[in-house]
Amino acid sequence: MSERRHRARAPCAALLALATLAIPAAADPRDAAERAIHYRHSVYHVIEWNVIAMADVIKGRTAYDPAAFSMRAQRVAALVPMLLEGFPPGSYIAGHTLARETVWSDRATFEGLLQKLGTRSVALANAANGGELAAIRPAFQELEDTCHECHKKFKQKDEH
Repeated sequence: MSERRHRARAPCAALLALATLAIPAAADPRDAAERAIHYRHSVYHVIEWNVIAMADVIKGRTAYDPAAFSMRAQRVAALVPMLLEGFPPGSYIAGHTLARETVWSDRATFEGLLQKLGTRSVALANAANGGELAAIRPAFQELEDTCHECHKKFKQKDEH
């Protein structure tokens, strides 16, 4: 190849090399799975924060403040529909999540329980809006029962 041709192609080769650097590498599926795990853990932690505070009221450990209880119940009702998004296909990584593989292999049951949890969380929020602790107690118990039902089927034991 002549020196002239070589010099003419050099800028093209440099441009091509720069263009390849600008193209992001294919996303690692494990990164997407870890982001999903982080997302669902975050949502669950916020739900847990609010449910524990409400449980303290129900168990008489904390004074009942109707406005605060209602706020927490509304938060839970708003957060529950966000949970399913945190369980996309391929987001199970053994040792990185307490979710069992059955979340994905028995998806219909899992989604049904999340839907039930959503219904129960809205019922609790509605009861809390009424301000009567006598009406709130059974709604809270139904929410808690649904949590336990789902954990029994789809969550590994936490060893912490």
